[in-house]
Amino acid sequence: MLLDAARETVAEAVGCRADEVVFTSSGTRAVHSGVTGALAGRHRIGRHLIVSAVEHSSVLHAADAHEAGGGSVTQVAVDRAGAVTAESYVAALRPDTALACLQSANHEVGTEQPVAELAAACRGAGVPLLVDAAQSLGWGRVEGDWSLLTASAHKWGGPAGVGLLVVRKGVRFAAQGPVDERESGRAAGFENIPAIVAAAASLRAVRAEAAQVAVRLRALTDRIRARVPELVPDVEVVGDPVRRLPGIVTFSCLYVDGETLLHALDREGFSVSSGSSCTSSTLTPSHVLKAMGVLSEGNVRVSLPPGTPAEDVDRFLEVLPGAVAGVREQLGAPVPTEVVREQQSLTVDAVGKRCPIPVIELAKVIGDVPVGGTIRVLADDEAARLDIPAWCEMRGQEYVGEEPADRGTAYLIRRTT
Repeated sequence: MLLDAARETVAEAVGCRADEVVFTSSGTRAVHSGVTGALAGRHRIGRHLIVSAVEHSSVLHAADAHEAGGGSVTQVAVDRAGAVTAESYVAALRPDTALACLQSANHEVGTEQPVAELAAACRGAGVPLLVDAAQSLGWGRVEGDWSLLTASAHKWGGPAGVGLLVVRKGVRFAAQGPVDERESGRAAGFENIPAIVAAAASLRAVRAEAAQVAVRLRALTDRIRARVPELVPDVEVVGDPVRRLPGIVTFSCLYVDGETLLHALDREGFSVSSGSSCTSSTLTPSHVLKAMGVLSEGNVRVSLPPGTPAEDVDRFLEVLPGAVAGVREQLGAPVPTEVVREQQSLTVDAVGKRCPIPVIELAKVIGDVPVGGTIRVLADDEAARLDIPAWCEMRGQEYVGEEPADRGTAYLIRRTT
């Protein structure tokens, strides 16, 4: 009875039938089961999968596994705000396309995707659309004629360890792996009844206040988006300024190491996240920021939970300029090593240096060549491939491209201002 009641509650929140709802052990498991089941159900159509370049890693991992197993994957590009267009998905459709995937809103920058428009296009082409609604379901229903939907309870404040998989009636679906009689044969193992009940109750509770909370949080994040560029020089606020989740705001600071900035803010009592390339675990750029073509260094993602006082935002804005200035001073502006001057060009050797040092060295010498002159930056940090073009975009310089070099990669920049 408890399980049935929870299923009814979730179905009402999602906008689907109760018998279309499946409870899984996590949001990741829901994604993997949804992708593999939908692909298997349509294997006679083909083995082509479409995803966007900014999907959650669980979707991209499922796509990688599908490709490793002999399937084909098309990754659709996004614009600088992190959004796709329905036209780009339509252009990727093929006769053998079995499934398309799209998040409802991005987990790093908050940009909302045109799900309803894309769902209509996919429906017209006879291709099911799986929507990863983990970030947005707590704020409201996902509109549109989608075919499958996944979500994770902890994203709306429920317990960890409960995922949702919704499969619309009429969608061809074949669960993969050993199955049993539970959850329509789509999620094996005994259901975690207490956690499922708590997940349903929390979803109902947050949705009851979602509209009011969204207005308040959007006002606070609007304030952060407007004030940060005024208070801190050389900052880029990323993500769509209008079509975005209420409580997320993300910005990147030039000449700043993201992890160092996070520690500086933590000492002031602020726990924020980063999509920076200089993470302690991977030392690789965020795939979301990379796909958007924006700066990855000095990246800060602020997530405001419901109930965040306006005073906390005011204090954050007071603390941030000093924290950024301190990190920039700590990193310094090192004199470029092995600088070779030519008549109209300059070569900067930043091989062996991690972000944001290659960009700092580029910025220090851009004035040493005349307008129309070029700078050749040698670097072997993977983040330079993203951050140097992003710096050029921010500073109004021309990014010419890259070319092989004996040491690292050569990035060519032409001074235009």
